[in-house]
Amino acid sequence: MPKSRIRKKADFTPPPATKQATAIKLTNRSWVAPVMLALFLLGLAWIVLFYVTDGSLPLDSIGDWNIVVGFAFIAAGFGVSTQWK
Repeated sequence: MPKSRIRKKADFTPPPATKQATAIKLTNRSWVAPVMLALFLLGLAWIVLFYVTDGSLPLDSIGDWNIVVGFAFIAAGFGVSTQWK
């Protein structure tokens, strides 16, 4: 049986780049760390104050929802932390 011809494939050459790479502009985010830490500490202080005073502080009128408020401050701190570069 005769051998078939071997076809040579052309090597891949990428198309020429038409766009220049743009530099990433990082803005000054020096406010993120202090705000993040402040929210963490505020949430922690809110929860600790609620437990230490047996529920009479910081807001007696909302009762056990004070824990939710404290965790909301902590969650906001995590939300702010996503802005840190």
